[in-house]
Amino acid sequence: MNVVPASGAAAVLQAERVSKWFGEVIAVNDCTLALGPGVTGLLGLNGAGKTTLFKMLSGLITPSQGEVLIRGHRLRRDVGLFRRVGFCPESDALFDWLTGREFIRLMVRLMGYDGTEVVARAERALELVHLGDAADRRIGAYSKGMRQKIKMAQALAHDPEIVFLDEPLNGMDPVSRREIVALVQRLGDAGRCVVVSSHILPEIETMTRSIVLIHRGKLMAEGDITEIRDAIHDRPTIVALTSTEPRRLASSLAGRDLVRGVEIDEFGRVVARTDHAVNFYRELPGWLLAESLPVDEIETLDDNLQAVFDYLVGG
Repeated sequence: MNVVPASGAAAVLQAERVSKWFGEVIAVNDCTLALGPGVTGLLGLNGAGKTTLFKMLSGLITPSQGEVLIRGHRLRRDVGLFRRVGFCPESDALFDWLTGREFIRLMVRLMGYDGTEVVARAERALELVHLGDAADRRIGAYSKGMRQKIKMAQALAHDPEIVFLDEPLNGMDPVSRREIVALVQRLGDAGRCVVVSSHILPEIETMTRSIVLIHRGKLMAEGDITEIRDAIHDRPTIVALTSTEPRRLASSLAGRDLVRGVEIDEFGRVVARTDHAVNFYRELPGWLLAESLPVDEIETLDDNLQAVFDYLVGG
């Protein structure tokens, strides 16, 4: 599969004030977002509207109002745009009587390819997900992890610009998880627009720092985890620094405008609190160099996806 870097960072996928209701139940309410090249994690609690938004963005269902656009074109009004989209669903809808190779070739033919192109694309997709050795086994005999991989293979076989992965790591063993995480990262680095849905926050964090968080049908946050965390003004970011001169380091940090508080914890680390983490990390190297302060390790104690998620939804 020829993966080429993106030439720019313009929005590839857009949702303009999309909503979806089922009878009197509003599943998604007036969501607007724009996604460019790279990997984005779509997060939400059960019932938050995550799955409904995921299906609207991928064109599987029509919004009750609003539009989904690919490169400025309306997805549901241009059938040809679906060739730019690859979708790996959470639930299985596989033909268990086919082998993995037969299934992928069928999916490639349905995308409009024929002849040697079908064979070549199927083989590349199977190798991408490390299923070459099991390609001639019937899908009905596949494990849960292998079924996940064959779904990913069909999502990637036609070389889509936009890739949707719904809970892609379910049922995979640790080795397979590392392989698929690495694949997702490569796709994002190469300029694909990859949207990954997962209820396991550490899994998303291994793939990307860019998230879209939906809660009770509305978008609550969008962007880099650190920037979102920095915008939570009522709780400072906590940074631990390991130094051979903790007291001198603590004294230096205590007088900075970006530092809300400093202490030395039970492990001898200097623990600083800041309301402006992005600027803090930008300025920190200069402070350390100016005063020749030794620092062996820097760890942000709550700048992780779980903390951001808990803060935003009130967990």
